[in-house]
Amino acid sequence: MELRDAHAKFEQAGVKLYAISYDDGAALKAFSDNYEIPYPLLSDVDSAVIRRYGVLNTEIAPGEIPVYGVCFPGSFVCDEAGEVVAKSFYDTYKRRDSAEILLDDALEEMPTPEGAVTSGGGDAEIRIIAFLHGGRGSLRQGIQRRLIVRFELAEGLHLYGEPVPEGMQATAVSVTGPPGLITETPILPPTKALHLDALDLDLQVWSGVVEFAIPLYPTSELVSECRPLDREDVEIDVRVDYQACDERSCLPPRSEQLQLRVPLEPVDMPNLSFHGETGQRKARMRGAPHMRRLVVRQLRRHPLAALRSIVQQFRMQRAARRRQRNSKAQLGQ
Repeated sequence: MELRDAHAKFEQAGVKLYAISYDDGAALKAFSDNYEIPYPLLSDVDSAVIRRYGVLNTEIAPGEIPVYGVCFPGSFVCDEAGEVVAKSFYDTYKRRDSAEILLDDALEEMPTPEGAVTSGGGDAEIRIIAFLHGGRGSLRQGIQRRLIVRFELAEGLHLYGEPVPEGMQATAVSVTGPPGLITETPILPPTKALHLDALDLDLQVWSGVVEFAIPLYPTSELVSECRPLDREDVEIDVRVDYQACDERSCLPPRSEQLQLRVPLEPVDMPNLSFHGETGQRKARMRGAPHMRRLVVRQLRRHPLAALRSIVQQFRMQRAARRRQRNSKAQLGQ
């Protein structure tokens, strides 16, 4: 849904979208019609293209019905000549890049805090703004976003990157949030070399507008497809340590604490009976006809997987009934 909602941005930028999956054409047409998908959905029922690109999910064994044949979630970004200029793939369906990250990779442009909650600090010479990039600044399971910390420096000022001499403060950003929020290593822009004649030092610095991007995503501990949202939003703390200097002198080192209250979004769930009532958003299209075709197709290739699949479905249905009973019991309290 994120790609659909952001499709106008891709069109405006001249970027074409294509999605490929191992689902058959009938399932993709039903999905496209129900959700008004404005870009092509490509069917690769034998996973031939998925294998050719080396992204078949190898953690799923042949015969694991109905999921064998899926690819690792991810994307390729190609230029006008068809050359891959960026790619990202992950080992779980619960983590994939947001539409805005894909667009940034394609255009190499600076993100904007459109629709997002922001938090600011600094002063007239050093303005700092923090915001969550993508999805109107919300968090949802399966989508990786980037927390952006932007420094806007007055002309002549710079910030230091590692390493710095003792007594000087290199720029650093740390992010903490509730349990279940995973943060990755910050993505830093390239620095420029600066020689300080007075101290005979060679340093690495940033100047102008500087952005640190911290990838982050929620796990099922925070946003799960198996239960309603526990809360509407979460608080994320951002600590910024920095020291601004010009070529002659430095301001004192500073530390600032920024806070963002970020909304949580429910998960889009397939409309299948064995999922039960999860409290999340269910797809408008019925998934049972597609699931039956998918299971039959795979059973023809892996007949011995039939028993394993039946047992798995039984366990999932039993777990769904258990969740329903627990949910009703909680509502009755």
